[in-house]
This record gives sequence, C-alpha cells and structure tokens, in this order.
Amino acid sequence: MISFSLIRPGTARRARPLAALVPALLSLASACARPDATDHRADLILHNGRVYSLAWPNPSADGRPASEAPYDSANGWHHDATAIVVRDGRIVFVGSDSGALALAGPGTTVSDLDGRVVLPGLVDAHTHVAELGESLDRVNLTGIATEAEAVERIVERAATTPKGEWILGYGWDEGAWANRYPDKRLLSERVPDHPVVLRSLHGFASWANTRALALAGITRDTPVPNGGEIRKDSNGEPTGLVLNRAVPLLDNAVPRPTPTQRDAQVLRALNVMAQSGYTGVHEAGVAHDVMESFERLAERDSLPLRVHAMLSGRDSALVRRWIARGPFTSRTGMLSVRAVKAYYDGALGSRGAQLLADYADRPGHRGVSGGSYGFDKAVVGDAMSAGFQVGIHAIGDAGNRATLDFIDSVMRAAPKARDLRHRVEHAQVLSPSDIARFASLGVVASVQPPHAVEDKGWAETRVGAERIAGAYAWRTLRQAGAPLVFSSDLPGSDWNAFYGLHSAITRQDTSGAPPGGWYPEQRMTPEEAVRGYTVWSAYAGFDERDAGTLAVGRRADITVLSVDPFRDDPRTLLRGQVVMTISRGRITYQR
Repeated sequence: MISFSLIRPGTARRARPLAALVPALLSLASACARPDATDHRADLILHNGRVYSLAWPNPSADGRPASEAPYDSANGWHHDATAIVVRDGRIVFVGSDSGALALAGPGTTVSDLDGRVVLPGLVDAHTHVAELGESLDRVNLTGIATEAEAVERIVERAATTPKGEWILGYGWDEGAWANRYPDKRLLSERVPDHPVVLRSLHGFASWANTRALALAGITRDTPVPNGGEIRKDSNGEPTGLVLNRAVPLLDNAVPRPTPTQRDAQVLRALNVMAQSGYTGVHEAGVAHDVMESFERLAERDSLPLRVHAMLSGRDSALVRRWIARGPFTSRTGMLSVRAVKAYYDGALGSRGAQLLADYADRPGHRGVSGGSYGFDKAVVGDAMSAGFQVGIHAIGDAGNRATLDFIDSVMRAAPKARDLRHRVEHAQVLSPSDIARFASLGVVASVQPPHAVEDKGWAETRVGAERIAGAYAWRTLRQAGAPLVFSSDLPGSDWNAFYGLHSAITRQDTSGAPPGGWYPEQRMTPEEAVRGYTVWSAYAGFDERDAGTLAVGRRADITVLSVDPFRDDPRTLLRGQVVMTISRGRITYQR
C-alpha cells in the first residue's frame, strides 16, 4: 500500500532500498536537476516508485525506441527515476529517492509508492464530458444486444420515475444494430406515460417513444434536416428512429439543465475522469451553456483537471463571439479556449460516413457530408484565420479527403491559419493517397484505439476488404510521418485508460479476440500507446512546455498506476488500477 507522512523538523526519513536504478539516466540534467535546497522546500514527495519520465525523444516511425530511451534489447524497458518532488504546483526534482528526500521540510507530504508506476499525467484528447455528466443520470444501454432488453431497462426506470417526467438513456450501438434498428412500438406500449429519448452509443442515432415524438413536434410533415434521416413506416409515419443530423430534433426537445445543474454535471464528470487517472481532457464540440459552465468553474478554481475546450462549430454565434474575443487561457491555466470542433461527415456504423465509392453493404449509398451535414466552411475558415485550431470530425475516405483539402485551402489563403496543429478527429477510413498529406500539412490524426476493437465486427462489411487496409491505420499514419494523439471519445466508448492502452497495443477486445489482434500490423508499441495519452496529447493541446513529460519546471500533472504498461504483459493492463492522480500538484484522486 502507499503510505503518506508529514516530515517534521528533526525527523529525517530514510529512503527504502531500490530494486533497480539506472545511474546513467538518473544523471541526466533534464530529468534530475536538483534545485537549491534552501529555496525549494517540497510540498509533495513521491518516492520508491518506478518513474517513466518520457523525457527522451519519440520512437522511430516503426516504433523502435530512441537511443536515449531507458531501453535495451537484452532487458527491455526500465524506469529512469524513482522519485519526484513537487513545489507550488511544479516539478522541482526528478531522480533518486535520496535526492528527493533531502528536499523534505516542515509540512512536506511524503508518499512511499511501494514500487508503483509513475507516468506523466494522462490526457484524454477527445471527450464529451458534458454528455458524460448527463449520462451518469441516464439509463445505461451500453452492451445491450436487443431492443427488448433495452425496453426492459426503461420499464424499470419508469417504475421509479413520476409520470410525465422525461426518461433518457444512451449507449445502444448504432453500428451493431444498423440492420435491425428499433422503432417506437414496443417502447411506447411498455412506457406510455413518460417521454423517452434513447441516444445511441456514438450519438449518430436516437430512438424515441410516441410521447417524446409528440413533444418534439416530429410528424409525417416534419422537414428532414440536411444530412439527416427521419425513419418512416409504410404509412409515412415516423417510426421513432432518427439518424445523423436529425438527432437534434429529439435532443432539442429535452429540457435543458439549469446553470447550477450543468455545473454539477460537468464537475461530476471531471471528477470521474480524475478518478480514472486523467489530468486533462480535450472537450470536443463545447456548446454555449457548457462553455459558460467551464468558465464559471475555472473562475472559482474548481476544475480538478485541465480542460482544452474545442468550441462547437455548429454554434456559429458562439464561434463568432470567440473569434472576436480571441484565444483564451484562464488565470489558473486550467482552462484554455483556442480550438473549434466541426463535423464534416457522419459515422461509419450508421452509414453516414462519406465514402469515395459505395458502401460495400449498401450499393448506391455513399453517406453524407459537407454543407449537407452542417459543416459551415465560412465559420470554420474564419476561426482558423483568426488563430484558432480546428478539429474536424471525418470518418469516411471521401470525408477525410475533403477535410484535408479544406484545411489546405484555408492555410494557403491565410498565413495565420498555418502551424496551428489542426486536427482530423477520428481519421477512420483513409485512401492510401491521402495518408501522407497529414504529415505534409502538419495535421494531427486524432484517433481512438477503442473504436478499432469495437468496430471490428462490422467495419469491413461496410467498406470491403480493399478499403479496410486504410482504416484505423495507426502504424501507416506514423510511418508516413503524421502526428498522432489517442483518446476515448467518451461516453461513446469506455474511457478506462487501461482499456485504451490495451486496445492500442493489442488491437484485441477485452476477451483477447482476435488472436494476434485485428490487422496486427497497425498495432502500437507500449511506448507509443503511453505517448498517445501523454506527450502527443500535450502537443495536440499546445501544452508541451508544461505537460507531457516529467521534468523540472513542468506542471505537476502525474498519474500513478498499479501496472507497468512498458514491461507487463498487455493482458494484465485490463486488471490495472489507478493509484493516484495529481493535477497541478494537487492530489485529485487516491485509491
């Protein structure tokens, strides 16, 4: 177990013996610089740990560790320090136990990590924490296999919910259910007295009962939004199922939370992320009320972790206000606003992703994209020209090509739009001829390792055997020189960091299928997987001077784990636990 103590004057504490040290690396000035002990009394000392600072260069494109890395072919990986000292929210020492404990003073909190693994603070680079906060109060349908099972869960919730109140759920898989979408009949029969809206796993479909349809004003005569679909029966009546850009028709009917409720939802979700080992999130597609909540929480210094907010490109008024205001960082540095999230096409599972050729399982259909999917070129282009990074959702190979073309055109026309680390969110299905463009344009491929293992059961059915070679192609992107960053896309996928690391390293699901991994040539090494949630996420969020590595002067964002992703069998990662999370020198979670 981890033990804590306060150092009192005259009570020296002896360091425990170490199982292994790497003297050459411990002497690195960047990692082990020792501040003047008279000027730097410690607030927090972590010692007797296995510290991987990541303060060495990136691996090669094929995953080989840099020569400076604490790695050798005979013995594999080994940690490059055992202790860290924190003062005033910054790291002031990384090195040996004896060096760290020498900096203890009155009131110093000392933590004996008992050999636990210490990494730079993990960052989830594509989240929807506002939705997570909402979902914690909703009926969880994740993993449900049939419509009947989902309805039964709603019946259970209805039994404890006053009549007339909304019942909300989420998590049924629009990809796995694409050939057997549900309708309103059973849901309306079993739950007639409550309006019910059930969002899908990734938010590209929504399912409602008759009462919710009526309150949303959805009838046979409702205009279908561009890029959307209102499913109808043989009589032309809505079935209760809406897809893609028609989903907001139901979302907008649900009563909005008050500012107090929104703050509570956001804070609850961020605390869940801290408990999961994260010291930062990149919140993708922030609506105006959520942005106001982030600002309120930042002003009160209540954010438990750093938020890189990406404004919703679908809210043109919000983006225009921020263009006039300009990029912003809060006084504590815990909130930054310098990015915009936009959507170019839909999702592969619901056949909304824009493909260059027909869907293999639906001839004549190629998905939806661009202006017909709510992509506002003027707003997004103006944001780029004003110095905002953009992260554009693109799933299909046609959607990705058009997105790269758009980014390229804006950067050519507006010098201020260059070098802003623009991102393609998901970059899921790529034409081989477009992969090298990520590197040449300096565009970050923001990918989600869990998506590959979750989609593997139907993805090839959608695009066919030839195009699947360019799908979820992380290694191919790296070999082309593209910057990568990893994330969960929560709450659509599990945000468990061990699940994300396992998915990146093995390309297997939690049962170990398929043997050897799904298209295993695209697997990441353990180092690359860890960097995807640390060093590379810091770069994608303009935070590399303060975060991403454990080094003197960096912000004290630290994650302590029970397992070692560098050395342990990847199968053991799924049994890992977060031991401690430290953001800006504050312990935000301790197991």
